[in-house]
Amino acid sequence: MSDNKPIRKIAIIGTGVIGASWAAQFLAKGLDVVATDVAPDAEASLRRFVKAAWPALERLGLAPGASQSRLTFSRDLATAVAGADLVQENGPERLDFKQQLYKQLDELLHPDVIIASSSSGIKMSDIQSGAALHPERCVIGHPFNPPHLIPLVEVVGGTRTSEQTILRAIAFYKSIGKKAVRLNKEMPGHVANRLQGALAREVYYLVAEDVLSAADVDDALSWGPGLRWGIMGNMMLNHLGGGPGGIEHFLHQFAGPFTATWKTLGTPELTPEVQKKLIDGVQAEVGSRTIEELEAERDETLLDLLELRAKRSEKLSPRRRIE
Repeated sequence: MSDNKPIRKIAIIGTGVIGASWAAQFLAKGLDVVATDVAPDAEASLRRFVKAAWPALERLGLAPGASQSRLTFSRDLATAVAGADLVQENGPERLDFKQQLYKQLDELLHPDVIIASSSSGIKMSDIQSGAALHPERCVIGHPFNPPHLIPLVEVVGGTRTSEQTILRAIAFYKSIGKKAVRLNKEMPGHVANRLQGALAREVYYLVAEDVLSAADVDDALSWGPGLRWGIMGNMMLNHLGGGPGGIEHFLHQFAGPFTATWKTLGTPELTPEVQKKLIDGVQAEVGSRTIEELEAERDETLLDLLELRAKRSEKLSPRRRIE
């Protein structure tokens, strides 16, 4: 596999929420995109999504040559992937489906073509067993929803993925403005979803135990640590929490109280009764707002934060950048 081959044409497999958002992102970066999906209304739905996302992408800044007209669609898999430099796969989270798909892709594609999966939980070691010819070019490139706004991409290879593929994938994602993080070993759910899962477990426990309401636990997160997490991660914030002594002093001072709290964390059972309590709590928090209104609120605030971080990053030297 050549690590110098430029990536200019992307094949998108699966045009649901994640696939459509990826397509919008790639188009905004001036790339050619060919999408494929077997759903009857897939093309129309995809084009609606890209059109709706375009103003936000314009606000963030389009690359030279970026155009919605560079999107094409084919229901035929072989036609869609022909000439692609990278495939971003967004198929159903079913191992048997992915293994069969990767067998097809492995036979259709030139060995230089990276096959990246958006899978949120299935390990690449299991997926790539379907690609008998060139499993070394298969890698996880897991985004965070919505990919056209959230910069994070988790990159992790399987047992048969080459180092060259991992480095090429990371370089590509970074070249289009993504924050690519490398996982040195496979974990179920990767990393970001595991972090979310750990937090969600305690959130559900606190609501189930009537410690506070769904609305109040959301406020506690989004108006407390969530504000800081939008700027720096846990490790860096711990470093600041240690004052002049940094992380060393923080651990010396707080390791005991922290670990004592861990022993009291909950492990809720999502019984029908607990699920009803969670649902009723969220519905009370939502009120009359629609999903569309909530999505618009989320995305507008995300754009404000991304613009603010970009401006801040420009003022910092490369060594000191938060991103």
